[in-house]
Amino acid sequence: MTSFEQVHERLSEIAHLSRPLARAFADAGFSLYAVGGSVRDAVLGEERGDDYEIDFTTNGRPDDIVRLMKPLCTSLWEQGRAFGTIGGTLRASGIKAEVTTFRSEAYVDHSRKPSVEWGDSLEADLSRRDFTINALALDVVALDAGTPGVQTLFDFFNGFNDLHERVLRTPIDPEVLFSDDPLRMLRAARFAARFNLRIDPAVENAAAAMAEKLTIVSAERIRGELDLLMMTEQPSIGLDFIVRTGLADHFFPELPKLQLEQDPIHHHKDVLKHTWAVVDKTSPKLVLRLAALFHDIGKPNTRAITDEGVTFRFHEVVGAKMTRKRMVALKYSQDMVEDVATLVELHLRFHTYKMGWSDRAVRRYVRDAGDLLDELNELTRCDCTTRNARKAATLAQRMDELEIRIGELRGQEDLDRLRPALDGIAVMELLGIGPSRVIGRALDFLMDIRLDEGEISPQEAAVRLREWWAEQPEH
Repeated sequence: MTSFEQVHERLSEIAHLSRPLARAFADAGFSLYAVGGSVRDAVLGEERGDDYEIDFTTNGRPDDIVRLMKPLCTSLWEQGRAFGTIGGTLRASGIKAEVTTFRSEAYVDHSRKPSVEWGDSLEADLSRRDFTINALALDVVALDAGTPGVQTLFDFFNGFNDLHERVLRTPIDPEVLFSDDPLRMLRAARFAARFNLRIDPAVENAAAAMAEKLTIVSAERIRGELDLLMMTEQPSIGLDFIVRTGLADHFFPELPKLQLEQDPIHHHKDVLKHTWAVVDKTSPKLVLRLAALFHDIGKPNTRAITDEGVTFRFHEVVGAKMTRKRMVALKYSQDMVEDVATLVELHLRFHTYKMGWSDRAVRRYVRDAGDLLDELNELTRCDCTTRNARKAATLAQRMDELEIRIGELRGQEDLDRLRPALDGIAVMELLGIGPSRVIGRALDFLMDIRLDEGEISPQEAAVRLREWWAEQPEH
């Protein structure tokens, strides 16, 4: 929390950026309040980002909002008009603004989209906000007028105090709000993780009791909220919430199944807690964070207890398949699915080279990782969560050695363009054959040479390929 003077300064900045809009709405006889994230972040002292946006609420109706915003904005977007929301970029400040009519909303008849009713009360509008920390409202009209003694910050539900106490509560009964929009249960996870908040027991109990209602929310909205959670400073706070309340059962059932011990005899760390640790250690890159979340997803299905202890053979291969299936269900893009699944499948590759890194091993590692090499290296480092300092140091040293070897080879050859010395067309011309499976085998032969020996000239490749061709039984 910042000082009162700093809070006042930041709130005044919101009013300054909103001035043209505030005056237009005031002149037309409407109220206008900045609400939600911009006010909350001003109170917290959060820095403005490049994508800064201010949300407003008003007693004006959508047609009024369009009429008043149009002269002040370089462009308008009306995709949310059915929900009372009109957006635009203010010409004077370049700030993105979204203005929404006072409203209430609720899912009805198991619909995946909420119905909306307009309202005329600021307090009623704020009472339907998800959490008290987002139910603060700044009267930009009154603040612009500068009338002494006029209230400008409205906090009907003690959100200011909740920010100070670092607690996440709802303005009214959480079951009512979660019925309005079940996605708010996932938003609780995200806000708790983003601001390191303690979740009020009433909120957690409501989420646990109503978890099944999440099934009426579209996969796209759930994915969007999960992505926002994964980009917070400490995602494990929210992830643990969605598991212990049962929310994960309805959109990511593989997660709760990770609550198993890796060694039931010595009670070594369970896979779920290990996953949280890995996620929190990784950099806030979505593909990397998701790979950390999914990386051990195949362990429950591959767990076996042997005389030597617990094994999870091929869990990375099984996990990659499970990752693809779950991410497709959550409507991720094909590129994101493949990138995350690739990292899951390769996350143990580093450990297969215990005896040292040959040139071939380094080339194959780089080739298979492709554009994800940096992410794979970081995931591998973060996957080491042991408390054994000596073991951790050994693993870190081995990774350092690998990265040095990659750098050395890069200085000698083009590791980023690992491909055969001849392409398919050249192979067909050289061998005098047309398209067939043989071309693929020939290219594999040339790629093996590339991996084993490094770069060779096209002339040398032609000689070697003719020798190989002469030895083929069908030739």
